Amino acid sequence: MAGFLEEIEPLKSAALAEFKAAADLAALEQARVNYLGAHGKFTALLKQLGTLPKEEKPAAGKTINAAKVDLETALAAHRAELELKAALPKEPADFTLPGRRRVLGKLHPLTQVTEDIVRSFRKIGFVVADGPEVEDEYHCFDALNTPADHPARDTQDTFYLAPAPSAEPASLVGAKRSEDGPSSSLLRTHTSSVQIRVMQKQAPPVRIIVPGRVYRRDNADATHNPTFHQVEGLYVDRNVTVGDLKGTVEFVFKELMGPETRIRFRPHYFSYTEPSFEIDFSSALTRKMGKEWLEIAGCGMVHPQVFENVGYDPEVWTGWAFGFGIERIAMIRYGINDIRLFYESDLRFLDQF
Repeated sequence: MAGFLEEIEPLKSAALAEFKAAADLAALEQARVNYLGAHGKFTALLKQLGTLPKEEKPAAGKTINAAKVDLETALAAHRAELELKAALPKEPADFTLPGRRRVLGKLHPLTQVTEDIVRSFRKIGFVVADGPEVEDEYHCFDALNTPADHPARDTQDTFYLAPAPSAEPASLVGAKRSEDGPSSSLLRTHTSSVQIRVMQKQAPPVRIIVPGRVYRRDNADATHNPTFHQVEGLYVDRNVTVGDLKGTVEFVFKELMGPETRIRFRPHYFSYTEPSFEIDFSSALTRKMGKEWLEIAGCGMVHPQVFENVGYDPEVWTGWAFGFGIERIAMIRYGINDIRLFYESDLRFLDQF
C-alpha cells in the first residue's frame, strides 16, 4: 500500500501544474483527458485500487478520492478563468468614449393615419373587422350588386388569379381572366367585400370599420399604385338615414383634418349603394393646395339588393357605407405629392414622421 499512496501526491502535483499551465480551453481539455479521462493517468491509478488487500482499500480510497476532488476543483476554477478570458474583447475598450445611441423605430406614416382613423371611429362605437385579401367574385362583386359587365370585373382593372395545380400556389395573370365563374379568385379591389362576410355571419345591428390593403391594375405614378390601403365603414340598424351618414362623415373628417373642416355631398353612382354620393371636403389643407374643395371619399345608403343577398330584410333594416383611401388622407395631411414614397422604404422619408 505504501507504494500506491506514494504515487498519488506526485501525480496530483503534476496534474495541477499542467492544468495551471494550460493557455486556453483546448489545452486545458487535453490536460483533463491526460489525467482524468477514460484512459488518463489518474484514472489508471484509481483502477489499481481494486488490487489492494481488503483492509487497505478504505484508507487508500479516501486518499485518492480526496486527490480527485482537488483536481476537479482546480480544473473547474481554471476553466472559468479561461472562459472569462476568451469572452473579453480582443482589443482594449476605452470606456471614456461616448456611447452609441440606440436607434428607435417608429410607426410607418400609413400606420399612424390608420390608427387615427380607427381611433375616431371607436369613439362612436365602431369595431374593427378584417377579411382575406385573396377574394372570390361573389364577395367582391356579385354580393355587392356589381354586374358581370361592370368595368371593375375586367382584367384590365383587377388582378385575377389563375387556377393552380393542387400542389402549387395560384399565380397572377394579367392578360386573361379565369373562366371559372363566381368561384374565380382575385385580389380584392376594395375592403367592401368584408362587409358582406360580416353581414353573412352577424345579425343586425352592425357597426364596423374595415381598414386593409387592396389591389388594382394601375400603373405606378405620383397618384396611383397597384397596391394601396382603403378603409370602409358600415352601419346597419333600424331607421338609419342619410342624416346619420352625414353626421358620421363630418365627425370623422373633422377629427382627421381639423375642426374647421367642411363637408359636402355630390350625387354619384355606386352599384352597391342607393342613393350614392361623392364626398368633398374643404379646410386649410385644401386651400394650401390651391383648391377650395377636394374629393375625398365615396358613400351611400346600402342598396336593398345587397341586404337581400346577405339575408337582411330591406323593409326592416337600413344602413350606410362609405370608403376612402388611407394614402390620400396621409398625402393631404403631410403635404406628400407622390404616393410611391410610402413604399420605397427610404429612411430619409420615413424619419420625418
